[in-house]
Amino acid sequence: MPGSSSNLSNVLGEVFGSSDESVRLRVLFNNRPIFNGCDLRPSNVVNRPRVEVGGEDLRVFYTLIMVDLDAPNPSNPTLREYLHWMVTDIPATTDANFGRELVKYESPSPVTGIHRIVFALLKQVRRSTVSWPESRENFDTRTFAQAHNLNSPVAAAYVNCQREAGSGGRRFFS
Repeated sequence: MPGSSSNLSNVLGEVFGSSDESVRLRVLFNNRPIFNGCDLRPSNVVNRPRVEVGGEDLRVFYTLIMVDLDAPNPSNPTLREYLHWMVTDIPATTDANFGRELVKYESPSPVTGIHRIVFALLKQVRRSTVSWPESRENFDTRTFAQAHNLNSPVAAAYVNCQREAGSGGRRFFS
């Protein structure tokens, strides 16, 4: 993914501490690929994105987690991390449609500030080893990953999302 790898590392460091960027991950909203740190508005993320997963071995499965690090407000993220979407059992070289949607997609709709939305792809030990999380609010990706024997992210991406009337930052659409 194009974009700043140091910013991605900083954002992922908040969630995981470290990552192993070894698999291709491509996220598309409305058939347009995102780049790390791009700005999106709620109208851009209403529909579930298409997420393409790389890899080489079709016997390998992944879990995709999408969280908001700044919910409900970047100044006071009391719901951090907010889980927007989770898909498990995604075979390598396919996309999230081939996986099992454990948590239905809920589009980000920030009302205050700029929210960092992270997509993390984690390698599973084997198929059907990930269970439903207890809650969307105060989801802890690192603890969840450890409890389900998921490795550090093998791929990740993030976008910034702010209310429709927000201003500033880089633009997603030209």
